[in-house]
Amino acid sequence: MLARADNASSDCDQSTARKAAHSSSLRLTPLARTAAATTGARVVAVNVSPEQIRVARERAAQAGVGDRVEFHEMDYRSLTGRFDRVVSVAMMEHVGIGHFNEYFGTIRKLLKDDGYAFVHCAGRMLPPGTTGPFIRKYIFPGAYVPSLSEVFAATERNALWVADMEVLRLHYYHTLRHWRARFAANRERVAALADERFCRMWEYYLAAVEVGFLNGSNMVFQLLLSTRNDAVPIADYSGGLLNRVPHRDKRPANAQSLDCRLR
Repeated sequence: MLARADNASSDCDQSTARKAAHSSSLRLTPLARTAAATTGARVVAVNVSPEQIRVARERAAQAGVGDRVEFHEMDYRSLTGRFDRVVSVAMMEHVGIGHFNEYFGTIRKLLKDDGYAFVHCAGRMLPPGTTGPFIRKYIFPGAYVPSLSEVFAATERNALWVADMEVLRLHYYHTLRHWRARFAANRERVAALADERFCRMWEYYLAAVEVGFLNGSNMVFQLLLSTRNDAVPIADYSGGLLNRVPHRDKRPANAQSLDCRLR
């Protein structure tokens, strides 16, 4: 999903409105609609599923933002242009460990000089490993949940600033617990759409992953990435406030002499 803020409504916060994203997951559809509706941003999303593209377009039209949100069936690596924001939600796990350089390289290529990216991905707190055979065969073929050492090695190779990072530990356990309860409450409807075999498979998946996030090494991490060290607002963790970093043309008068002394 890609977007620019140059056509955003004048009464919205430009730092919020200048959102762009790319993803191959329908999970970004509500985010795309919300960004367009609340900030005036123009959003372009990409997906490799024709059916998901069709549903996404229908829902965007129903929300009244069909003229501001575009959905394209294409590989994310084929995207061109430069954007204010790039957002990737639950996508990085599916590009494959052998494509992390391409993934982060694409993010870098798509960002404007003062833009930044938000990446949300499932991860592990242990060293690099493998994908379980059940998940690999029945749920997410080709997927891989990375360790942070693998993630940071790839961002470093692509010269990206990890401007901020957050680890969500038990958060996703609670999400999965709710998903499993809602699945159980609607099991008959799901069986009518699929079959009993699918229901048993999905029940096992939700229960196993729920336990993994509660007692295992699974977690979710979120990154803010940029090509410049002043693109992402500085977070004041003591007070919870966000303060915009001065742009390069507003640096202190003695900044150049300081730079010289520090070399």
